[in-house]
Amino acid sequence: MAATDTTILKQHLIDAAICIRCGACEAACPIDAITHDSNNYVVSADTCKMCMNCVPVCPTGAIDSWRLVPKAKPYTLEEQFSWFELPEELTPAQLAEAGVAEDALAGDEQADDALQTQAQAEAAAIDPTQPGTGAAPASYGATIPPWSAAHAYTNLYGARAAEKTVTATVAGNVRVTDVGTEYDTHHIILDFGTMPFPVLEGQSIGIVPPGTDERGKPHFARQYSIASPRNGERPGYNNLSLTIKRVLEDHQGNPVRGVGSNYMCDLKVGDKVQVIGPFGATFLMPNHPKSNIVMICTGTGSAPMRAMTEWRRRLRKSGKFEGGKLMLFFGARTKEELPYFGPLQSLPKDFIDINFAFSRTPHQPKKYVQDAMRERAADLAALLQDPNTFFYVCGLKSMEEGVVLALRDVAQGAGLNWDEIGQRLKKEGRLHLETY
Repeated sequence: MAATDTTILKQHLIDAAICIRCGACEAACPIDAITHDSNNYVVSADTCKMCMNCVPVCPTGAIDSWRLVPKAKPYTLEEQFSWFELPEELTPAQLAEAGVAEDALAGDEQADDALQTQAQAEAAAIDPTQPGTGAAPASYGATIPPWSAAHAYTNLYGARAAEKTVTATVAGNVRVTDVGTEYDTHHIILDFGTMPFPVLEGQSIGIVPPGTDERGKPHFARQYSIASPRNGERPGYNNLSLTIKRVLEDHQGNPVRGVGSNYMCDLKVGDKVQVIGPFGATFLMPNHPKSNIVMICTGTGSAPMRAMTEWRRRLRKSGKFEGGKLMLFFGARTKEELPYFGPLQSLPKDFIDINFAFSRTPHQPKKYVQDAMRERAADLAALLQDPNTFFYVCGLKSMEEGVVLALRDVAQGAGLNWDEIGQRLKKEGRLHLETY
């Protein structure tokens, strides 16, 4: 008969009370230790190696949660899926009663440090070129901002209680895709009045839908990227904009009415909205002169790209900033389903280099953003070698691997060492991946 394990485990958990279900942690995990259902994101105690890749990308800090438990009896996935908040810490007496040995209780911190060091070393040794590890995109995505990025304020208004939200007023709600298409996407402007709410391009906010879910619990916040520059949708005003697509089906094509997206798309001017955040301290644009920005996006992933482009446009108009090259790769099924198609067409060609990719244009071959990138391989290869170039990827999760592989192919096609370039992009905060 096998002996019972009497050691202790510092179990990695996610605080369901403040998690905004953005999926950043799951995307960053190189070994698929994090998963989710319709209620919670959870961490498998059997799989997690404590590599900490997920911690820097979490906008709220919900991922940085831990509980001491008997190693033989960690919290199961089923238990975590049912939580609305973290369980209380177990006392030493409770741990001893559960079978943890006295010497394990005394030495848990030292053992934990050793385990974490070993786990981080193991995570660093993961080969990002091996298929099936889920590590390829995450291994190159930066977890630090560009060196010249402005300071980002985060978590000014929290998610634990209603009194910690801030109330914004809807100042505008305009559809930005053609009427009659499946993709009903809206540009929504929120005004914060006299309440301080400083944001930067690349940050996001959480919207708390009113009411309760089918379990009678308050809806958790939905996260949306900010689509306006740091000085407001209207310059000098304390407002911002969002780009939100109405969700009417799930990823499998089954009919479903997204709680947050439909609530937001149906808002009228003058309506009040509860907001938390802002979130995000890494997906930020560079601020030094002659810095280049390459933006790769699909659908509503265009929101942070619009913010960065508009800020650069305003700087250019002021004549006080010498910007580098702006290059945009923007994908959608058709041009009718592409947000901001009309306004993008009016931007000066010497200001931004725009490349569209449409995958469902009648009588035309399918074209995705990675295909458009390969068509511009010579230009991208030159930008990859320029330390002043920063890459931003935002859109559906399914595009992430294709984009990273396209960058690899561009580099290798130009005789460059992609592994060296890819790791330099990550280390220097120059390749940012934000997909959902």
